[in-house]
Amino acid sequence: MRPHGRATVGAVHGAALLLTLAGLGATLWQGVDEPGSALAFGLLIALGELARRGAQPGEREPAPLAAAGALAYALLGQNGGQASTHGVLQTVAVVVAAGLAGIVPHVARGRGPDRDQLARRTLTVGFAALCFQPLYNAGTVTAYLGRGPSYALFLLLLLLLTALCDAVLAALLHRARTGHPYGPLLRDELRALLGIGSAVCATGTVMALGVAVAGLWALPVFAVPLLLTQVSFRRYAAVRTTNRQTIASLARATEIAGCTPPGHAHRVAALSRAVGRELGLSGTELTVLEHAALMHDIGQLSLVDPVDGGATASLPAEEQRRIALLGGAVVRQTGVPEAVAVVVERQADPYREQPLPARIVRTVNAYDDLAAGSAGGGLGALERLRLGTARDYHPDVVESLARVLARGGVKRGVAPAPPG
Repeated sequence: MRPHGRATVGAVHGAALLLTLAGLGATLWQGVDEPGSALAFGLLIALGELARRGAQPGEREPAPLAAAGALAYALLGQNGGQASTHGVLQTVAVVVAAGLAGIVPHVARGRGPDRDQLARRTLTVGFAALCFQPLYNAGTVTAYLGRGPSYALFLLLLLLLTALCDAVLAALLHRARTGHPYGPLLRDELRALLGIGSAVCATGTVMALGVAVAGLWALPVFAVPLLLTQVSFRRYAAVRTTNRQTIASLARATEIAGCTPPGHAHRVAALSRAVGRELGLSGTELTVLEHAALMHDIGQLSLVDPVDGGATASLPAEEQRRIALLGGAVVRQTGVPEAVAVVVERQADPYREQPLPARIVRTVNAYDDLAAGSAGGGLGALERLRLGTARDYHPDVVESLARVLARGGVKRGVAPAPPG
């Protein structure tokens, strides 16, 4: 991580820590207002953290029930018709204490929490409480909006603003850790709000309104739909994981058959994804790019005579295109999206005729082939790619690849290529 990135992460974590200490200190000094309400919401948040079990890596909100409960407590104005008296600092204290209690079993199993997510939860809940509690306690909200649909709409808009704040923080932390462009990262986070994020916001609003009218008994009633939604998202994530494992297994077929060197497909996929991020791809585009990169050499299985070392970058252009077309035909038989097959079969076209994902796969594949078989290693491979930017490799893709490699390649993936 670059010094600027470390400073950004440190600033966000430091702000969350200061807010936590202020909340806990003020609550311990002044005592807990409405302890029954604090206990009920605290239990809900702790149970939501316990439900993290089975969360997939990279899941946007691994504890949606805890997030919804925390936001509902931040926007709680009444409890069973009686005005609530907890403020901003007690809200933060209850959310943090309950969250820490809920993650203890995970820590005991060696699956500690993501500190970035903890910091975001603390800051976004504090933001929501700061926007709502002072205005409500002063009577401003009810004086202007009453308690009808306008009040409910106000809560929903406030939660959407809070979700936007969380997306900004998440993209900021991701950029600080990876160096990827901020715009695509923010777009990814905003798109995620249409999924589990919308369910969290809606449930938080309904919980706050339900408790205001019916009391704390409304909490378990409104928690059930979100739990069911969470189960559905987990199943969907499991299906996606299975599909990716199937594609990864198909990619290994070329290695098992001796057509490509061990790890080549996974190196190309990991590095292509990083370059795609650098060039502004996001969401579905990155998934298509990664799957195409994993399967980019599958056309070699149709060859009678295998390519020496599996290095297609050194073949004549017509032979490269023939292998790419064979690969596209094979990919279409696997049931993966059509876009993946298009990238595979167009990876050998002149770059001016290629879509961006095909340009990336072609460039990264050539880099891995050349770096493994060149005396100059990675530097020599990059130099040869730059010399080929007149026709074969797009200059922007080559320079993006160079920037990714300068930052150390890819993390949580496979090393770019051996130095040769």
